[in-house]
Amino acid sequence: MVTSFPIVEERWYVVLVGRRLAGAGAVVALVAVMAPWVTGVAQAQDAKVLRAGVTQDLDSLNPFITVTRIGTELTRLNYEFLTTYDPKDYHPVPGLAEKWETSPDKLTWTFTIRSGAKWSDGQPITAQDPAFTFSKMMSDTAAATANGNFTQGWESVSAPDDRTLVIRTKQPRSTMLALDVPIVPKHVWEKVTDFKAEPPLPLVGSGPFIVQDYKASQFIKLKANKDYWRGAPKIDGLDFVYYKNVDAEVQALVKGDIDVMNRLVPAQYDTLKKDPNIKLNTGAGRRLNEILINPGATSADGRPIGDGNPALKDPQLRRAIALAIDSRTLVDKVWGGYAAQAAGYIPPGFSEFHLPERTRFDPAEANRMLDAAGYAKGADGVRADKQGKPLRLRLLGHAGTNLDEQASKYLTNWWRDIGIAVEPQMVSDQKVNDATTGAAFDLAFSGWNANPDPDYVLSLQTCGARPNADGKGATPDSFLCDPEYDRLYTEQLQETDRGKRVEIVKKMQQVLADRATLVILGYDNPLEAYRADRWAPFQTQPADGGVILNQQGYWGLYSATPGRTTDAAAPAAAGGSGGGNTGLIIGLVVAGVVVVGGVVLLVGRSRRRGAADERE
Repeated sequence: MVTSFPIVEERWYVVLVGRRLAGAGAVVALVAVMAPWVTGVAQAQDAKVLRAGVTQDLDSLNPFITVTRIGTELTRLNYEFLTTYDPKDYHPVPGLAEKWETSPDKLTWTFTIRSGAKWSDGQPITAQDPAFTFSKMMSDTAAATANGNFTQGWESVSAPDDRTLVIRTKQPRSTMLALDVPIVPKHVWEKVTDFKAEPPLPLVGSGPFIVQDYKASQFIKLKANKDYWRGAPKIDGLDFVYYKNVDAEVQALVKGDIDVMNRLVPAQYDTLKKDPNIKLNTGAGRRLNEILINPGATSADGRPIGDGNPALKDPQLRRAIALAIDSRTLVDKVWGGYAAQAAGYIPPGFSEFHLPERTRFDPAEANRMLDAAGYAKGADGVRADKQGKPLRLRLLGHAGTNLDEQASKYLTNWWRDIGIAVEPQMVSDQKVNDATTGAAFDLAFSGWNANPDPDYVLSLQTCGARPNADGKGATPDSFLCDPEYDRLYTEQLQETDRGKRVEIVKKMQQVLADRATLVILGYDNPLEAYRADRWAPFQTQPADGGVILNQQGYWGLYSATPGRTTDAAAPAAAGGSGGGNTGLIIGLVVAGVVVVGGVVLLVGRSRRRGAADERE
C-alpha cells in the first residue's frame, strides 16, 4: 500500500564538528555517503499519489447504504456500474456492460457483460455479479437503502450465462441506461448476512481505484487498480485527506499538503486567483440546495416518526415560510455570485428538465397568509400556532459549512419578520444525517447532487422513500407522501418518449413547490482548485463548463496526470511537503549541508509535524 500522508515525517541528519573540511570536496564526500539514503527516499517518493482535500464525514463504505457526497464518490471510484455517463456530454456509455438491447415492448433488457474484466482480487467479473447485486436490492430492504428506486417495478433479474444479464420489468422503464448502482462482487457479498454492516478493508472492486484504508475524520486511502479494464490510472494512489473546515483545507492546498479540492467559499476562490501555482475551475451547478420543512413525517407503513413541530403539518404555514426566503440575497451575499437563483427542483445544470420559473420572495404576502390562517402575533412579535403555543422552530444545519452557517443568519431574520422564531442548531454531518433520516427536525438544510437522469432525486420525495419506524431502510428527503406526486412519478418512470417525460417532470416540480415540504435556496457553482505546478489539467464533466470532483463518473480523478513535478521551479513554488521527486530530495539533502565557520553540518534526524497535525 502506498503511504503518502504520514502523520510524522522523518529526516536524517549527520553532524560533523571539530575539524575543518575541504569545502566542496567535503560536501561531495558527504553526498556520496548519503547516496544510498537518497536513492531509497527517491524510490519511495517516486510513487505518484494524488491527495484530495475533503471536509465532509463519510457515512459508510457500504455501497448499498451510502448516500453522502464523499460516499458516492468512493463507490464510483471503487465499483464500475453497468453503464456510466460520458465525460463530454453525459450520454450513457458502456461500463461493465459493453452493449445492450431491449425488446420491442421495452419490458426486457439484455446486457452483454464485457469479457476479461476482473475484480481487484483477481476473480473474473461475470453476469452473476450484477444479477446478485440487483436481486439483493429487490429482496433485502437494507440493500435497497441507497438505490432501491432503480429496481422498483422490476419483475426478475437473471444471468443465463456468464456474459448475459437479463432484466425484465413490469412496465417500460425510462431509467434502464441510467442505473446508478455500484455492482458488487457476488463471491464476496453472498457471504454477508447484514447489508447494513461495514465491509472489511481493503474493498474488492472493479473501478479505477480500490479503497485500502480508512480512518474516520482523518483519511481514506485508495490505490490504483492496475487491472482496470479501461487501463490503469497514471498515478499509483489517491488519498482523501480530512480537514475540519474549508479554511484549513485551503491553507493545505497553498502549502502543498493537498493537490486538489472543491467547495471553496467565494472569498477563498477569489483570493486564490492571485496564486500562480494554483488553477481554479468552476461550472454550472448540478447541486440543489434546500431547506426541508417537516410536514408531520410518517414511516413507510404510515406511522408518525420523529419529533417535528406539529404546526408544520399545515401547508399554508409551510408556504409562508417558503415565501420569506430571498434566494437572490443568498446568491449575492453567501455564494458571492457563484450560484444560480432558486427555481425548480432539478438544477439548471440539467436544463432539459429544469423548471426555470424563479421562486417568489414576498414577506408581505407571507404575513397576510398567516394572518388569514389565524396565526396571531403576540406582544413579542412571535405568532402562536393553532393550539396557542409560540411558533418556535429549530433549524438544523451542518457545522462549519459556509452555506448553513451564513445563510442561517439571513433566514432567521426573514422568518422573524413574519412572526416565526427560529433557532439555528449547527451539528456534525453525521448528526444531520441521522436526524433527517429519522425526521428529528423542524427545518433542516439539505441538498443533493442531481444526475443527468432526474429519477433518483425525484424518487426521494415519494411515499416509497420513507424509512422504517427506526429511521432506517430507505433514503427520505422531505418526507412528502402525496398521491398526485407519486402518480406523476410513476408516469415519468414509464414514459419512454423523451419530450413527454420532460413535461411530466416539470409538473412534478410544480407539485413540490405547492406542497412546500422543501424550499430551494439556490444552486451553487462548484468552486474547485488544484496545484497546476504539479498536475496536468484534469478531465472535467461535462467537458465544457464541468467539474473535476463529484462527477457522474470517475473521469476527473481517473485522468490525474503528474505535471510539472520535475520542473526546476516546482520545488520552490510548492511551498510545502508532498510534491517530491528525486531532484527535489537531492536538493533538500544538499540544502541541508551547512558550513559554519569551517564546520560542516549535514542536518540530522528530527521529526516534523505532518499534514495530519497541521490541519488543526
